[in-house]
Amino acid sequence: MVASAADRFGDAEAVVDGPLRLTFTKLVDRIGRASGALAEMGVRPGDRVALWAPNSVHWIVAAFGVLAAGGVLVPVNTRFTDGEAADVITRSGAKAVLVQKGFLGRDFDVPPGIRLHDVTSDALVAGAPYWCPVDGDDIADVVYTSGTTGKPKGAMMNHRQTLRMYDEWATLADLREGDRYLMINPYFHTFGLKAGLVASFLRGATMLPVAVFDLDLVVDLVERERVTMLPGPPTVYVALLAVADKTRLASLRAGVTGAADIPVELVRRVHAELPFSTLMTGYGLTEAGNVTLSRPGDSFADVATTAGLACTGVEVRLGDDGEVLVRGYGVMQGYLDDAAATAEAIDAQGWLHTGDLGEFTESGRLRIIGRKKDMFIVGGFNAYPAEIEGILTEHPSVAHAAVVGVPDERLGQVGKAYVVLQARGEPPTVEDLLSWSRQRMAGYKVPRYVQFLDVLPTNAAGKVVKDRLH
Repeated sequence: MVASAADRFGDAEAVVDGPLRLTFTKLVDRIGRASGALAEMGVRPGDRVALWAPNSVHWIVAAFGVLAAGGVLVPVNTRFTDGEAADVITRSGAKAVLVQKGFLGRDFDVPPGIRLHDVTSDALVAGAPYWCPVDGDDIADVVYTSGTTGKPKGAMMNHRQTLRMYDEWATLADLREGDRYLMINPYFHTFGLKAGLVASFLRGATMLPVAVFDLDLVVDLVERERVTMLPGPPTVYVALLAVADKTRLASLRAGVTGAADIPVELVRRVHAELPFSTLMTGYGLTEAGNVTLSRPGDSFADVATTAGLACTGVEVRLGDDGEVLVRGYGVMQGYLDDAAATAEAIDAQGWLHTGDLGEFTESGRLRIIGRKKDMFIVGGFNAYPAEIEGILTEHPSVAHAAVVGVPDERLGQVGKAYVVLQARGEPPTVEDLLSWSRQRMAGYKVPRYVQFLDVLPTNAAGKVVKDRLH
């Protein structure tokens, strides 16, 4: 895919990163040279190489250089502490670590016995071009889970899975040759690496990496670089709606978002007030990539409240307890060096147990209603945080909400809501919000406690880490 991009897209712009602009021909040349340099450093086919750096052209060259040398890419979460990163790198068995020294003011001390290289060093692109033959069944990457439910585990995916899956994604997301794709999703996450970089190589889109989200920077880039594609979590679209001069966003055409529940009003406003002609949503996870995606022409309500239909070649069903089960070509090859966790996640019939709870609409679309472990029981009734959060965010003063179950002597558990308010308007009191909630949801769903926060704790993928809320 990468090597052929030079032939397919040639002098078209491949990457814009600050003042640096590279055509596909030049980018592919750098990747081939990085592959050669890594091979000279001793990286052999099947060796794992960790990459701990922010979104940049250096990340792109290093990552695909590893793959071109026949190596297995291990992206490391840039929000990890040194200790967390060292744990993942050590457990991955990485032969080498590629880092950007000084990112976020830190210099990483590599674990003993592992070689360290700086991705910004000229030495990484000084090798003779080298392209190692690889097979579709060879492991391409080990992406570690976000760690919201325990120690991160390394999900193994092969080359064939990735290429098939993100070709379909690019089609449904309406990614086209010549699109200019602003990339705020981190590359160490499946979305940034595969729905971002891989999809762009497949289609010939220009990649514009953003290391840290900053609204003013994003608006400047959209205007100056005529950005057409801008995926991101719902918070990104909320921020764009607040931009005073929306003519600066006129080039935007395609968006992609995803969450358990997005307010229908947000999707309606995105279509009414921003220039996007398509807004896709979907459901996926590190262990299976894309599972469901919305389809062109889906209604505002379908995009907001469902995750779409199953992808081609992917089966989705619900377990007896409502857990979403997934089977098909996209399911991971297992967790690295963890047969017990693999057997727990994938049953004898090949079904991946996702830990998410869902339901199907009459049209067959999947709706995610929460995490299995997040569900709490109020006086015998099952309460699903994602559903309650979705209702709370319909309140005009609520920007974000996270709900957890807390102990209660009489009912066993009750809900506690952590709420981030909109910047505008008169803020509601706790009683105002509870009274409003009682009119809109069954009594057992109404939170008994509300705590206002300036921001919810999230991981690098934008998911709320509820363990930090108790």
